[in-house]
Amino acid sequence: MFYVRLRVNPERMDEWLQADRGIVDAMSKEDTFLSCTLHRDANDPTLFTLYERWAEPDVATFLARQDTPYRRDYEARLPDLLQGPREPQV
Repeated sequence: MFYVRLRVNPERMDEWLQADRGIVDAMSKEDTFLSCTLHRDANDPTLFTLYERWAEPDVATFLARQDTPYRRDYEARLPDLLQGPREPQV
């Protein structure tokens, strides 16, 4: 399981949610994609955790396969949409 915590700029929330839907849609077309869940913190509406499940044999393979055009496009937009760096975990 891969997950990432991120804090969205309140004034960019709608734009980030749209970008998130787009990346999840693109991920869902990958052959090793299993599922994705988005959690919004009950106490901080700008804090989200995105949980991704992939059928990869190991972390190295998972990380190598993440370099895709749709991820690069999404990640290029993040500095304007987020309050700070993402906190990824594998």
